[in-house]
Amino acid sequence: MKAVLGLEDGEYIVGNGFGAEGSVAGELVFTTQMTGYMEALTDPSYAGQILMFTYPLIGNYGVDPFNFQSPSVHAMGCVVRELCEKPAQNSSLASFFEEHGLFGMSGVDTRHLTIKTREKGTLRAALIVGDDNGDYAVECARNQRPITDIDLIPQVSCREPYRIPGPGKRIAVLDLGIKRNIAVSLRKRGADLYIFPYNARPDEIEACRPEALFITNGPGDPKLATDAIACVRHYIGQIPIFGICMGNQIAGLAFGAETYKMKFGHRGSNQPVRHRDGSIYITTQNHGFAVDGDTLPEDCEIAYTNVNDGTLEGFCSDDLNVYCVQFHPEAHGGPHDTERPIFDSFYRRIP
Repeated sequence: MKAVLGLEDGEYIVGNGFGAEGSVAGELVFTTQMTGYMEALTDPSYAGQILMFTYPLIGNYGVDPFNFQSPSVHAMGCVVRELCEKPAQNSSLASFFEEHGLFGMSGVDTRHLTIKTREKGTLRAALIVGDDNGDYAVECARNQRPITDIDLIPQVSCREPYRIPGPGKRIAVLDLGIKRNIAVSLRKRGADLYIFPYNARPDEIEACRPEALFITNGPGDPKLATDAIACVRHYIGQIPIFGICMGNQIAGLAFGAETYKMKFGHRGSNQPVRHRDGSIYITTQNHGFAVDGDTLPEDCEIAYTNVNDGTLEGFCSDDLNVYCVQFHPEAHGGPHDTERPIFDSFYRRIP
């Protein structure tokens, strides 16, 4: 089956389509992870994006629902160099995409596109499966709104509050696109979780008498999450606040800091970060926005820094009991360097 990927700069690439026929448009991003492709595709933070894998062979262990981070695929499309058609176990990625009406493309020089993205920054793209009209794909890419103009959180957040009961401390979770393993890591420590939609008001959250507030990951520009920012601002200094990925950015904005769109972001399972005590950790990451550390207030301290580019990877306020990280310590398909220390620290900080 024919397929074409068009970019806003006028280039298009023809390849082999898999999954369903049709078209999608979004921001083309790359991830460097070698495993965990289903964890990535089902991560709600990839909503609004076409996900390209830099590792040359994808699909070799098939599709295992145990690895899903949400019930469905949120990436708008999938681009790979080579697709494994006969995995060692489970159903193939191609058959899964076809069954669920998803769009994929193989036979692509992903190295070329990765280098282009690193040089030019993330580009809007359109993926058409079942056709190879490159000019039309480019036109669709150029007509796609920038991700900074699209509020993606409402489509991935829960619609109504719900509870995941546990014997331990009550934690209110602001769901901006929660990954399954965040809930798993909190529950492993006994937490009694009350999950709330992205636009929950503080008076609604108060009903569960929370002992802490947790802000999850999510897609898009954090500045558009005005309800979440206001909610977090309300709780600063009242109860402990924790955040992962977008949760880190939302907390920063609630403190009055600034966020910015990165040139091409961090996506992969091999990102080194340095803790303020000098320790180095290898982390899994998926973000295209970051907190400007220079704009944090005096009562906040940068806790983690990216070794590669010096960007902020987490901040804390010991006086106000706020602790946030930009990376994903709960990552199922990545290193486990930070799962235990980060989540143990979260839980210990709750009185």
